[in-house]
Amino acid sequence: MIEMKLRMARMLARVLARVREKKGQNTVEYLLLLSVIVAGALIVGVAIKKYLPNLFNQISQSISGAAGNLANPNGG
Repeated sequence: MIEMKLRMARMLARVLARVREKKGQNTVEYLLLLSVIVAGALIVGVAIKKYLPNLFNQISQSISGAAGNLANPNGG
């Protein structure tokens, strides 16, 4: 009876040791999280791609207008 309990305890210890061995789990979780973040960034990038040229043109015109006003503050 004692021998059987000892075997069961050893078997339980082996099972618990295998459950505790999760060497690669954190790496896989971080890679999955990183892939979700990259996918989100790509989706956002594609979504705003059509608005960027117009935005840059507006900024350029604003800067040119402000520079023109500084060069000729009296407007004439």
